[in-house]
Amino acid sequence: MFISDLSKIEKTGLEGESLKNVTKQVLVGPKQGWDSHVMRVFTVGKNGYTPKHSHSWPHINYIIGGEGTLFVDGEEYPVKAGGTAFVPGGSEHQFRQKGEEDFTFICIVPKEGDV
Repeated sequence: MFISDLSKIEKTGLEGESLKNVTKQVLVGPKQGWDSHVMRVFTVGKNGYTPKHSHSWPHINYIIGGEGTLFVDGEEYPVKAGGTAFVPGGSEHQFRQKGEEDFTFICIVPKEGDV
């Protein structure tokens, strides 16, 4: 069993040319007992974005806070707190922060997707 709180889970700042102002927290994954998948929280700060990329596994997303856009296969969709999204494997995708507050979302992937 694993029980914790988001405020107690380590934040890792992600760096690279293809992303900006992004942190990641692993909520539940193999280390916590879920051997097949990983549930993460990403926080995208002011004017931030995740990499535009694709891979074979899907993403399951739930928007916790703020607002942003989700780019999928050439189309951009507005997303905000309370929204959900399923991004199929093989789809090119990217999240971008919009508005004044941090854009925060849950992202669940198979364990091979947590790179």
